[in-house]
Amino acid sequence: MDETSPKTWILTGSLENFRINVERGFDVIGLKQKRRNQAQEFEPGDEVVFYVTGVQAFGGIARVTSEMYEDRNPIWPQVKKGSSKKITEPYPWRVSAEPVTVLDEDDFVPAEEMVGRLEHIAKWPAEHWHLAFQGQLRTVGEADARLLRERIESAAAGSAPAARAAAAG
Repeated sequence: MDETSPKTWILTGSLENFRINVERGFDVIGLKQKRRNQAQEFEPGDEVVFYVTGVQAFGGIARVTSEMYEDRNPIWPQVKKGSSKKITEPYPWRVSAEPVTVLDEDDFVPAEEMVGRLEHIAKWPAEHWHLAFQGQLRTVGEADARLLRERIESAAAGSAPAARAAAAG
């Protein structure tokens, strides 16, 4: 892939954090403290596909509109492992963004549908496909990016007006 071509990232996050992004209009994407090096690779024009944990599905796509910056004002909560108490993870490495295609929760694309289709998932045994989405962030190749974009846009085309409006942008 040409270094000047926009990248496609898959960002793994909770349903609660996805809902916060929806409420905010996908104006900002935040990455965890330990993801600074990856965050610095984000460039305007890159696309971010949101993989929602728990429901194991893709919820939408946003486009990066800025270089990375640091901001520690809390937006997204996080549950500390081994505890039911929520702590605030500042997700300090951020980029400005805009929605491309955002699905209603009923229209999310199940990730399991993509087993055998995405090159990224093929790195793991089929019965453990979900391991492909552990960790917060990864890039995918153009073939996977195109397939995800097509499937998410297809889901949006058959869904509620809000998703279609976001897709039309």
